[in-house]
Amino acid sequence: MTKKVYVGMSGGVDSSVTAALLKQAGYDVTGVYMKNWSQDLPGFTCPWKEDYQDAKRVAVQLGIDFKTYDFEEEYRQKVVDYMVAEYQAGRTPNPDIMCNQEVKFKLFLNTAIEDGADMIATGHYARIQDGKLLKGLDDNKDQSYFLYRVTEDALNKSLMPIGEMEKPEVRKLAKKLGLSTADKKDSQGICFVGKVGIKEFLLHELGEQPHGPIIDQEGKTLGEHDGAIFYTIGQRHGLDIGGGLPYYVSSKDMKSNTIYVTSDLNNENLWQKEVNLTDLHWINQPPQSDETYQARLRYRGPLIDCKLDGKTVILGEEQRGISAGQSTVIYDGEVVVGGGIVA
Repeated sequence: MTKKVYVGMSGGVDSSVTAALLKQAGYDVTGVYMKNWSQDLPGFTCPWKEDYQDAKRVAVQLGIDFKTYDFEEEYRQKVVDYMVAEYQAGRTPNPDIMCNQEVKFKLFLNTAIEDGADMIATGHYARIQDGKLLKGLDDNKDQSYFLYRVTEDALNKSLMPIGEMEKPEVRKLAKKLGLSTADKKDSQGICFVGKVGIKEFLLHELGEQPHGPIIDQEGKTLGEHDGAIFYTIGQRHGLDIGGGLPYYVSSKDMKSNTIYVTSDLNNENLWQKEVNLTDLHWINQPPQSDETYQARLRYRGPLIDCKLDGKTVILGEEQRGISAGQSTVIYDGEVVVGGGIVA
């Protein structure tokens, strides 16, 4: 019996090639465009209509069925509202991780299965083997960091064929197949982040924020910030305090609306060897306390040897600028064990 696979088609080259590969492999493929966001923002037109048309064009080229799922309401609640609330609480969230957890590998998966699919597929650069999540073969494009909150059950019903390929190969194959998206530039993930900038988006959502003092390690007021929510631990640019020295955000106090900075790169507030996590999620089994694993503290960050003690990750070497709300992902070689959100 031919397996029915619903492919999340974003209108980009990665998901186009995903659909093409699965059709070549003999699956009964249906393309699905997820309409997650369509709102224009000041100075920015959301390209969802072009993306939808591009996805549909590829589906026609491949001779596969094509559908649209409207997830705007759920996306707003599960991803956008979460992101805004996290910034308001003084943390630095990763909306892509929440989108994968809540929208792609829960809402899309469940809707597709109810609709008659056996499995879903996405254009992620990661691999799935026996219910385990592995890094993508292309180190430069590996997206496993964003997928660590996906469940084993969801992985067993999902396919990620381009995880076995390098990005240039994907483009080459798209050209060879004559896909209309072969030369389309990669999108910046969420519709507004990257093109609009998180600060502009938060200003649009929340309005102007109360200004407050920027204080250095000596207790001296150096200037004024335009809203504590816009600043991240370790941040260097955008402080506008002059003085010739580079300053880094070392901490912030949301209650008093104060940003603390330091010009000392060795300031203890900037460096951590232990990272406390909340909202732990392990894909298969939880890690063993006596084993050595690798931790990735940000997308494209280096893998650092670590051990785990309950909710604490003990790093082999100190790391700078770890912010509450970001994700720490634990690897065992190629395999993603899981991870959690920095407390």
